[in-house]
Amino acid sequence: MGYFETAYQSAELSHKAKAVYIYLCDRSNTRGQSWPGIRRIGTDLNLSRSTVKRALQELTERQYIRKEARYRDNGGKTSNLYTVLHRVRGTPRT
Repeated sequence: MGYFETAYQSAELSHKAKAVYIYLCDRSNTRGQSWPGIRRIGTDLNLSRSTVKRALQELTERQYIRKEARYRDNGGKTSNLYTVLHRVRGTPRT
């Protein structure tokens, strides 16, 4: 099942979380990984930073993505690494 179907059939996700999920899927490499910054996601989807953060939290809690902190050589934080966890979903919840 493709990621569009996974997002469309998920009654448990908010519409903004679905948009962020599709965004991350679309920008992920062959291993399902991408690392856009929150500002970039917000700009591209026309969402506020806080809305993007809530959507990412929702996706993480519901195990659609895994989020890992990344650091520069000098110890400073950089964008997170997001790994899409493609799941074959059953019938949509009602």
